[in-house]
Amino acid sequence: MLILVINPGSTSTKMAVYEDEKPVVLRSISHSNEDLAHFDDVLDQFAYRRQLVLDELAQVGVPLQFDAVIGRGGLVKPIAGGVYEINQKMLDDTYSGIAMHNHACNLGCLIAHDIASQIPGCRSFIADPGVVDELNDYARISGSPLMNRICIWHALNQRAIARRYARGIGKRYEDLSLIICHLGGGISVAAHDHGRAVDANNALDGEGPFSPERAGSLPAADLIRLCFSGKYTEKQLLKRIAGKAGLNAHLGTANVKEIEERIRDYGDTHAELILNAMIYHIAKNIVAQGAVLCGHVDAILLTGGLARSEYVISRLRKRIEWVAPVYCFPGEDEMEALAMNALDVLRGQCNVSEYD
Repeated sequence: MLILVINPGSTSTKMAVYEDEKPVVLRSISHSNEDLAHFDDVLDQFAYRRQLVLDELAQVGVPLQFDAVIGRGGLVKPIAGGVYEINQKMLDDTYSGIAMHNHACNLGCLIAHDIASQIPGCRSFIADPGVVDELNDYARISGSPLMNRICIWHALNQRAIARRYARGIGKRYEDLSLIICHLGGGISVAAHDHGRAVDANNALDGEGPFSPERAGSLPAADLIRLCFSGKYTEKQLLKRIAGKAGLNAHLGTANVKEIEERIRDYGDTHAELILNAMIYHIAKNIVAQGAVLCGHVDAILLTGGLARSEYVISRLRKRIEWVAPVYCFPGEDEMEALAMNALDVLRGQCNVSEYD
């Protein structure tokens, strides 16, 4: 089986070609600020990014003869986890902005479907998008009936890491209770209870620990006062929640390696305070998920780009390892996870869901 994988991000478009389980092409196409500056909206980048994928395939001599094309799922309506065949309803909801989020991941299903439609017999899928919602009833309720809790999290990578860990110890993901934390530009923490993520935060724009680029949970009354202060527009305030927030707002950079160098080489005590505060709040959110699982936690799994930082991981371990054994899986497993999800469907080893 030949599978094309497409994973659009804010500054790159990752693509891969898999022959069954084997990756034969892996590419990350970078996009500079100048490349994207003339697009008013993320969805306006569709033709540009699609053509870059097609050009890359032509350059490495891979013909358009795939059995499936699978894209990173976008921010459509909340759905259960799994693999979804891309249909017109999903495309319509992506274009309509149903989730009100202008994020590059929305391009995944659009490009995958477009390329697959050019190939006879080729199918197009998404898998475990960030809007996977399997929250328990308690988790949905906030302190105001005007607002329910929602989750937008790193579902694809968290599930892939959970299954990898389970295979490594000779068990199934569905047999385990896990707390998983994805440490990236945004940080998501989820309680996985025997194959379901029963609690997870809205890592995109408003809940959980602050991160390199996100503000996380904020004092509600202060935020309301700021909204009515007249100092900022709505667009500017949204940036203060996601983008120009977190480490980026405090220290002028979201690059943790650079911050570590400021601490180590220049004795920057303010940078040390802010970075350690982020680690502190991450630990609080991880440990809180132990209550969701009633203390029955088989393991805590740390993943994402920041999991490569010894500074971050060593300090996190000190605060959380009393809950359960801690295992680290640096980086992301999204490309392989997408490919294997598509392969399982093509082989009839897992069901495909319909988006409606």
